[in-house]
Amino acid sequence: MIAASPGIHSTRKQRGAVLVVALIFLVVMTMLILASIRGTVMQERMASNLYDRSLAFQAAEAALRDGERFVLETPPKPAAIGCTAGTCSKPEAGDTPVWLDEDVWDDAHDADVEIGDLPVPPQYIVELLADDMPEVNICESTAIDPDAPCFAGPEGLRYRITARSGEEGRAVVVLQSVFAVPKPAGW
Repeated sequence: MIAASPGIHSTRKQRGAVLVVALIFLVVMTMLILASIRGTVMQERMASNLYDRSLAFQAAEAALRDGERFVLETPPKPAAIGCTAGTCSKPEAGDTPVWLDEDVWDDAHDADVEIGDLPVPPQYIVELLADDMPEVNICESTAIDPDAPCFAGPEGLRYRITARSGEEGRAVVVLQSVFAVPKPAGW
């Protein structure tokens, strides 16, 4: 019988150890790659959400300006109670704000704006806040800073314009402004 030399026996043990070390190394590398992919996907989602929000904000702001132009050109006289075609009467104290009611948005004004690839056009609603605002004349007042700009305005109307852009499940932006216009003759 031929006796095995000690060098051959130890080589066989090392081959098994190399295999185990290589498998552990592959598992560790796979885990690092998966973590890296997860981070990349998360960053992609964050960038997409930021883009959606930015686009929705720009569209809502454009819709707000469109609503202000609408009110300035022809101040709407709303029905005595409720909302009709995106124009709402004076709000009652304690009532839920109209912009929180989804049914009001179903009949809102569609803004005439084109910004990016919007899946839903921006909309706005107009609420009459006051139709009896007194004439303003701070030019003759002594209670203000003498260096302040002088402003005089006729009796007027005050409207709250609420614009919304976006869609459910994505970024939705709601903006509001209070807009004053002179009361038209015969209003």
